[in-house]
Amino acid sequence: MSRWGMIINLNTCIGCYNCMVACKQEHFLPMGVFFSRVLVGEIGEYPSPQKLVYPVLCNHCKDAACVEVCPAGATFKREDGIVVVDPEKCLGCRSCLIACPYQQRTFLEKQMAEHFPGQGLTPYEEIGKQLYPLEKGTVVKCNFCAERVDAGLEEGLVPGIDRLATPACVISCPTHSRHFGDLDDPRSNVSLLIRKSKAFPLHPEYGTQPSVFYILGQS
Repeated sequence: MSRWGMIINLNTCIGCYNCMVACKQEHFLPMGVFFSRVLVGEIGEYPSPQKLVYPVLCNHCKDAACVEVCPAGATFKREDGIVVVDPEKCLGCRSCLIACPYQQRTFLEKQMAEHFPGQGLTPYEEIGKQLYPLEKGTVVKCNFCAERVDAGLEEGLVPGIDRLATPACVISCPTHSRHFGDLDDPRSNVSLLIRKSKAFPLHPEYGTQPSVFYILGQS
């Protein structure tokens, strides 16, 4: 069984927010909700400041704290390492929000509002209600586009190599800063890149063993 993971190259990321937009479109997310985010900061002073760009998302941890604290079993880790939330089981207790050290979960306090209030749902919103019915009072987060991965595998495609089997944020990146693949396969694209570029996870001291890695500096 594969264990899917992602690598983000901070050297080539330009902070264009394309990953945020692609993710939002792929999952028909309501206003104010993002599974993928780009954090932007700045260090230094004029005339030589330096812009910092840090894309973040659910880390799909091998030892996920969110899974351990969920009292209903709504948050669970699949055999392929993808951590997902079952909205039918979610109690809305928000224990997972507190437990997640990366703050990558969102609690839906309200029903999805119309993008154009008073004018009804657009065709895009109607499709979203059928494909991704988000329930008020539940927790949502990135799922590594598990539906794309699963559908691609059924067609014999390789996630991270074939576009139709790869997360939307990866295939939409104009600088090819994101990579997706099997962490348990030492010959996979991501495993080779981790070794070559000395990629590292975010806050390894948390002990959660994230499945998202970053590249920074010379490889």
